[in-house]
Amino acid sequence: MSDSAIHALAGAVGGIVAMTATYPLVVLSTRAAVETKNHSKTVVESVLDIVKREGPRAFYSGLSSSLVGIAVTNGVYYYFYERSRGIILNSREGTKALSTLESILAGLIAGSATTIISNPIWVIQTSQAVHKSESDSREVENVPKTHGVLDTINQILAKDGIGGFWRGIGPALVLVTNPVIQYTVFEQLKNILIESRTAKLHTRGSKGVAVLRDWDYFLLGALSKLVATTLTYPYIVVKSRLQVGQSQASQYKSSLHGLTLILKEEGIQGLYKGIGSKLLQSVLTAAMLFAGQRRIYELTKQAVASASRPAALK
Repeated sequence: MSDSAIHALAGAVGGIVAMTATYPLVVLSTRAAVETKNHSKTVVESVLDIVKREGPRAFYSGLSSSLVGIAVTNGVYYYFYERSRGIILNSREGTKALSTLESILAGLIAGSATTIISNPIWVIQTSQAVHKSESDSREVENVPKTHGVLDTINQILAKDGIGGFWRGIGPALVLVTNPVIQYTVFEQLKNILIESRTAKLHTRGSKGVAVLRDWDYFLLGALSKLVATTLTYPYIVVKSRLQVGQSQASQYKSSLHGLTLILKEEGIQGLYKGIGSKLLQSVLTAAMLFAGQRRIYELTKQAVASASRPAALK
C-alpha cells in the first residue's frame, strides 16, 4: 500500500471518529446558518428547543450520510494532498518542508478534487440535518419524521434533477480556501515548532530533529482550524442555504451576490449565524483528526509492514 493511500485511510477513519463525537454541533450550526429570520438563539436555547420539539435523536439527523461524507472527504483530501506534497518535494532538493506557497498549491489541488467528488454527499447530509427545522412553525405532533438517505435522494431528484446534487458547488469551491488556510497554517506552525525544539536540542548537545507529540498535533490542528473557519464562515452560510435548496437562496446569482443579499436583509450577524457552535465543532473535529490521523497512520503503516514481511521472505 502506498504512503498516500495509508494517509487517505488514516484520514478517513480519523474523520469518522471526530465527526461522530461532534455531530450534534454540526446540526446546531447548520440549522442556525439556514435560518433567515432576524432573531438568534444561544446554543443552550437551541439545544433545549430541539430536545423539546423533536427529541434527542434530532441531533443525529443525517449522521449516516455525514460519516460517509467525512470519510470520502478526508480520504480523498489526504490522498491528493500527500500526492501533491510528495511531487513538490521530489521536484527539488534540500529541505523536506513545504513553503507557504507550496502548501497553498497542494491544498488547492486536494481541495478542488475533494469538493467536486463529495458535494452530492453534503447536499444529502445538509438536507437531512435541517429537515425538521423547516417545520418549526408546526405543532410538535405534526413534525414529520426525519427523511432517510433514499427519501432525501428521491426528493432532491424530483425537485432539481441530477444537478441538484451539486447545489452550492460555487461557494463550496470558494471554501476550498478553508482547508488551504487550515493546512497552510498547520504546516507553518508545525515547521516553526519543530525548528524551535530542534534548536533547543542542539544547544543541549543532542543531535537529530525534534519529534512532535500527539498533544502538539491536537493543539496545532485546533488553532489552524480556528483561523480557517473564522475567515471563511460567511461562505459556509451561503453554501448551506444553497445545498438545502432554500427558496430564498435561489435568488443568489453568485456566492458574492448571496453574501451581499444576506448582509442587506439580515445584517452582519446574518453572515455569522451559528458560528459559535460551528467553531466549537470545527476546532474539536480538527484537533481530534490531526492527532488521530497521525496515530492511525503510524499504526496502519506498521501493520502493512508486518503483513508484507512474510511475503518478502517467501
